[in-house]
Amino acid sequence: MYGHDDASTRYSPLTQVNTSNVKDLTLAWTYHMKKEGPRPQKMGPAGRGGGRRLSEATPVMVNDTLYLPTPYNTIVALNPETGEEIWTYKFEKGRPASRGVSYWPGDKTTAASILCGTSDGRLLSLEAKTGKPTSGFGTDGYVDLKAGADNGFPHAQYDMNSPPSIYKDLVITGAAVQESPAAGASGDIRAWDLHTGKLVWRFHSVPLPGEVGHDTWPGDSWKNRSGTNVWGLMSVDLKQGLVFLPFGSPTYDFYGPDRKGKDLFGNAIVALHADTGKLVWYYQTVHHDIFDYDLESAPVLMDLKKGGTKIPAVAVLGKNGLLFILDRRDGTPVFGVEERPVPASLAPNEEAWPTQPFPVKPEPLGRMSFRPDEIATVTPEQKKFCEDLLATEGGMENRGPYTPFGLKLTIQFPGTIGAANWPGMSYDSKLGYLFVNTNDLADVGKLVKNPDGTDPLYERHSPWGDYARFWNNDKFWPCQQPPWGQLWAINANTGEVAWKIPFGTIPELDAKGVHGTGALNFGGSIATAGGLVLIAATNDHIFHAFDAKTGKLLWQTTLESGSYTTPMTYEAKNGKQYVVMVATGGSFFDMTAGDSVFAFALPGGLPTAKVAQSVAANSTESPSPSTQTTAPPPAGSAAMPDGAGKAVVQKQCALCHALTVVTAKHASRKEWEQVVNQMVSRGADLTDDEIDTVIEYLARNYGPLDQMKAPPAEANVPQQ
Repeated sequence: MYGHDDASTRYSPLTQVNTSNVKDLTLAWTYHMKKEGPRPQKMGPAGRGGGRRLSEATPVMVNDTLYLPTPYNTIVALNPETGEEIWTYKFEKGRPASRGVSYWPGDKTTAASILCGTSDGRLLSLEAKTGKPTSGFGTDGYVDLKAGADNGFPHAQYDMNSPPSIYKDLVITGAAVQESPAAGASGDIRAWDLHTGKLVWRFHSVPLPGEVGHDTWPGDSWKNRSGTNVWGLMSVDLKQGLVFLPFGSPTYDFYGPDRKGKDLFGNAIVALHADTGKLVWYYQTVHHDIFDYDLESAPVLMDLKKGGTKIPAVAVLGKNGLLFILDRRDGTPVFGVEERPVPASLAPNEEAWPTQPFPVKPEPLGRMSFRPDEIATVTPEQKKFCEDLLATEGGMENRGPYTPFGLKLTIQFPGTIGAANWPGMSYDSKLGYLFVNTNDLADVGKLVKNPDGTDPLYERHSPWGDYARFWNNDKFWPCQQPPWGQLWAINANTGEVAWKIPFGTIPELDAKGVHGTGALNFGGSIATAGGLVLIAATNDHIFHAFDAKTGKLLWQTTLESGSYTTPMTYEAKNGKQYVVMVATGGSFFDMTAGDSVFAFALPGGLPTAKVAQSVAANSTESPSPSTQTTAPPPAGSAAMPDGAGKAVVQKQCALCHALTVVTAKHASRKEWEQVVNQMVSRGADLTDDEIDTVIEYLARNYGPLDQMKAPPAEANVPQQ
């Protein structure tokens, strides 16, 4: 399932790939999600999320099948050993949720199903085996989620971009709704019968009169309130029958004089009885949010040991970089929380909450303030750029943690991308470590008055757009001193930092002798019983493997584009452990683009069908018909034509995979150059002359079929 388990630990028990051999990982297969036209090469301008073909998907692996949504309006089922398509479901309208799908094993009356939300506010159920709409679920496999949730605003935003949660025969859904204006579609949480699609229960995220929390909404401020939603990921305690919900902020995100209260259940972690939707407990992490400091990453359920006592706990992390570790039975902080004074709002009629909760432990995982003497000095040019930026409109201000936007340009640490975001955490129960990658990146902005009668009356703006950052936008370099990206290991049993390291590299600065800056990143990690933390996420396009115990970098490889999601790993029927990720570039700070699903494995005995799809992760060309192959011939090295280069191919290629991986393929000379260069980058010991000889041999003997002479009848050549 998504995140490996209902507790959202993102921990794999597999050990085949481990600290001693991860350095040998090699590309096993590649699947291209774009099926028509040229491959994508560049995203649109960086902004709140990058280009329109960005994928944030993590596949799920069930019964020897990989399932994932694509940004090309499809859900696909793939062979986990080869990347071959088993089935494809094409959307006639709308798009599938960008982050993933969920699986339900079915029962005697309903087939095993794949569940996925859509961009137009529907919930889809497909039969896992066939990819056809699940019989009896909703209307032709769809349930209209917007019905009953739009609060009388039929054109309000309502979509679902994260996988739903499954509990017994219920599917539990949240939604992405608007951030402005205040009135709009509801962020209520609902559960649906997996057999029929009928509504079973509903939890009001903005409490109605008589419900717990209603008194935090003065007057009629609760009516038709939008936001206060779970647009991210939930977790389920199957043993206790609880579902844990990380809520975002109420609308409007940056100015709230029309909601002068704590605004429950905004920015709260809420535990419900999963079978009824009844409230068990809640804990609010931000009061009266005017910062857009949503929760939304999956709460991690774990068992801690404190003073010899076992504590069932839940860890929840928000955009503000504060990690709350709570007793999941009642929401009591395990290591204590302090209410600390924070700056008042200087905006007209706004009343910022005078205190905010800060965990005693762990320490904040991201920067929360800025002083002018902390301006970035990594290069003279960057220093000058940032000093000029800071001086805009007479100089920007920051008054410490939780500085709200006012009428003057303000630096707000962290910004709305967050120190952390929905990709959240992974957890190694053996070590007791939570792993978190973070950014140190601020927003800049101020509140500007709209015409009287407008909702909201004051709205966030800046000279550089509505969602501007405190950075050099051309380079994606923040304007405060590094580190700009970090990877943390938190000992959940003590609340202390086990280790932290700069995360990511900036080649331009490394070349100038400026090291250890870290890089901006967006994506998540997984932990494995092999002692590894596996993560891509950085805008240097590198996929990394770290030692979970120490943070030491053990292996890395460069992808064709950035991967801004979470990898996953599984063992296929052939006994091999694969590590899979989606890489499409884009996101907030990457202009490259791609359409690939990459699978890595240890060398030796790689499956051969469709291996030719993995021609080159760095190719920017659309795969030509000549690169598509069927099953390889049974012959091995004996079937290889004689000539200069044959011996070298036999020696080097056989070190990592069967020779049929090569002999089953026909490709252009350029494609063979890319393949051989990849071999060298992964450690193939070839001289320059041998590289040229191998390329010449492969291009001459295994070029495109339409350019080759017809073989003798007895030659067992693969057919197109």
